[in-house]
This record gives sequence, structure tokens and C-alpha cells, in this order.
Amino acid sequence: MEEKQTRRSFTKEFKLDVISQSYRTDNIRELADELGIRPELIYRWRSEYNQAPEESFPGKGNQQRTPEAEELARLQRENADLRMERDILKKAIGIFTSRRG
Repeated sequence: MEEKQTRRSFTKEFKLDVISQSYRTDNIRELADELGIRPELIYRWRSEYNQAPEESFPGKGNQQRTPEAEELARLQRENADLRMERDILKKAIGIFTSRRG
């Protein structure tokens, strides 16, 4: 039987500490090895933090989202609903037109 891998999660404080350490070291790979994470993860965290320090690493659940993120989520839900309605109507049209022939 296969073992299911669990996804590791890191706190905001841990990520900020890693980012800070990464700027003080010459070798990101060594730092990543010491911490047991991939170097790419450190670069991604740095990039995310540099783009929006206040909004980076919001966590899970009902955390504060930017108005743009809220609007995007709302539009994605609406888009999914509209696609489902469209597919239902297409099937209904197919059923009614096949009965005529």
C-alpha cells in the first residue's frame, strides 16, 4: 500500500525568519539543507514578500484578503455557476431536440 504524503505547512513567523536568514547568507542551498526545505521555496517566499510585504503569507481560513482577491474569488464562483447553468441548458436543449426527430 502507498503511504500518503502530508503537505508541510510553515508559519508566517518561520517564513519571515527564513527570508531574513537568506539575506544574511551567501549560500541559499546550504540554508535550505539546514532547514530541511527546498531552495526554490526560499526564493518563492522572498519574491512573495518583496512584492507585497503586508499581504504576504496570509495563512489559511478566513484571513484578511485584499479587495482585489475578494473580487477575483467572487467572479470565479460566479463563473463556475454560469458554466454549470450553461451546461444544464445545453443538455436540456439536446434532450428536447432529439425527441422532435
